[in-house]
Amino acid sequence: MPTTRRRVVQLATGAATALAAPVLAEPRPKKPLRLLILGGTGFIGPHQVRYALSRGHQVTLFNRGRQKEDWPGHVEELLGDRNTGDLKSLEGRDWDACIDNPTTLPAWVRDAARVLQGHVRHYSFVSTISVYEANDTPADETAPVAAYKGADAYAETQKSVAANLQLYGQLKALSEAEARRRYGEGATAIIRPGLISGPGDETDRFTYWPVRLARGGEVLAPGDGGDPIQLIDARDLAEWSIRVAEQRTAGTFNAVGPARPMTTRQFLGGVATGVGAKPKLVWAPARFLEDNKVNAWSDMPVWVPGQGDTRGFHRRDNRRAMAAGLSFRPLRVTAADALAWFKTLPPDRQAKLRSGLTPEREAALLAKLKA
Repeated sequence: MPTTRRRVVQLATGAATALAAPVLAEPRPKKPLRLLILGGTGFIGPHQVRYALSRGHQVTLFNRGRQKEDWPGHVEELLGDRNTGDLKSLEGRDWDACIDNPTTLPAWVRDAARVLQGHVRHYSFVSTISVYEANDTPADETAPVAAYKGADAYAETQKSVAANLQLYGQLKALSEAEARRRYGEGATAIIRPGLISGPGDETDRFTYWPVRLARGGEVLAPGDGGDPIQLIDARDLAEWSIRVAEQRTAGTFNAVGPARPMTTRQFLGGVATGVGAKPKLVWAPARFLEDNKVNAWSDMPVWVPGQGDTRGFHRRDNRRAMAAGLSFRPLRVTAADALAWFKTLPPDRQAKLRSGLTPEREAALLAKLKA
């Protein structure tokens, strides 16, 4: 039976409580917000909703269909479809803040702004670190973003992005610019997360490692252990985005963790600790992986080489976001919660991870590496 989002949160809370020392909760804001979340039912959306409700905010969601969600408080749901420009349910309404989660297309930002301009005091756009033009050098938020190379960016669709993933970063960059133009620099926050991890990771790009390390045995690990790793727990991203709205924070932010640099060896060690595993890591040089057509990021999730064209990918400066209040829960908690969530999925879903190596291919590569 499919796991509900409520159950995901319960599992995550239980695992985190067992692993992390108690922390002081952020003080609730003096005045509750009227908060509009565009796309509040995906990976980070449910975490945003629950955190916002816990802080006393009035939450409105805008989606194509009404969700069968057992929220811990009243949540208003408005129906519409940004694919077709159906935004009627947003007309004539006022909100203190809007968080735009799912948008890749600048036309979506433009169309929503035609209705929301003058009716929201603060707008947050959840973007991506994929907007950057190059990843060969460590850089901060001032680095150049990718230029759109198509004919008409406002004619692009979700299907065209799925067919040409190079458009993803280009269109996100244009969407950022559209947001600033429509809502104003002083009322717009651009949040650029890296790889989003934790319970609910349907891509398995993070979840592969908790699952694989928990299985034990010899584990093929990428590189020499010294390459950098950056990522963010979906809950850290979600909760910070609510605080950004509360404080009406403006600017552009790389939402990546951890607080201090982390190597691949430290990353796998933290995940192993979280899932209670003591695997034997067998490090495969980047050249070996390339020669054997083992792709970074997909076959070896999270990891990319820390040299060459991807030297700066996992070295994005996060000091501006941390100064604005972004904080990170321990990696071991994220790993434990992700594994607990994964174990609630149907057996056929657990049997086939959506990222990473199959056991058969990993065994063949390990044998070849030893030979």
